[in-house]
Amino acid sequence: MPVGPGDDCAIVMCGTEKLLITVDQLLEGVHFTLAELGPKNVGRKAMARNLSDVASMAALPLGAVASVALPKGFKRDDAETLYLAMKNTGELFHCPIVGGDVSVWPEKLAISITVFARPAGIKPSLRSGAKAGDALCVTGHLGGAWRSQRHIKFTPRINEARILASRHELHAMIDISDGLASDLSHLCDSSGVGAEVVAADVPLHNDAKNIPDITPLQAALSDGEDYELLFALPENHAEQLIREQPLTVQVTRIGTFTAEKGLVLVKPDGAREALPPSGWEHKT
Repeated sequence: MPVGPGDDCAIVMCGTEKLLITVDQLLEGVHFTLAELGPKNVGRKAMARNLSDVASMAALPLGAVASVALPKGFKRDDAETLYLAMKNTGELFHCPIVGGDVSVWPEKLAISITVFARPAGIKPSLRSGAKAGDALCVTGHLGGAWRSQRHIKFTPRINEARILASRHELHAMIDISDGLASDLSHLCDSSGVGAEVVAADVPLHNDAKNIPDITPLQAALSDGEDYELLFALPENHAEQLIREQPLTVQVTRIGTFTAEKGLVLVKPDGAREALPPSGWEHKT
């Protein structure tokens, strides 16, 4: 059955086979500052963001097409560096750039990449299957990715997602791009459930510490750009997964999905408060 808007990838039928498709864009001045990151880091992130969407569906990339609008006066060496960064990042995950388009315009750098992927024997993980009573789990550590520039160095969790989906009964999954609270809200809305997050169990990255005007927990909940996996699975599967830790990164249970809609944060003293779905938002 085809899957349309609302997940990290669309799914269409190509003959008798499922084809997953995702597209994402990077805009200078919105998603990055070219003078700060440089073309190599920008190219890497442009491809890696799309590969993270493929990971959230537990799929394998097939190939990509890229469309780039270069600012007038953009140096040829910088353009080649940008392309090679996209190309090399894709090839690390067997995702060659197979086509695209380049143009020049009087505005800032704009990049759009579309990635095609295949299930490769594993049922794609959607956002819509979480059930009340499921364990809420996350890979890695969260917070501070934007401020530390970890958002340009992350590894798409494609291999980890494949292990999770092949060994456990995944009910739903999403990658954390907008922020833990925001992306959890997306997953819950698609599944028609709510969730409780245990504050003390959220794995905090060292990058989330010592940030002015925000606590490490707030950074983990709302910063975004972590590109870790957030997923739902039955409690017994979560217990086995956390006991065995079969991935290259730590897996942590941070809460439980509930029948009552809405997000709740359970504080260390046991107090409960509403958890706003805050995170990165598109600005117009």
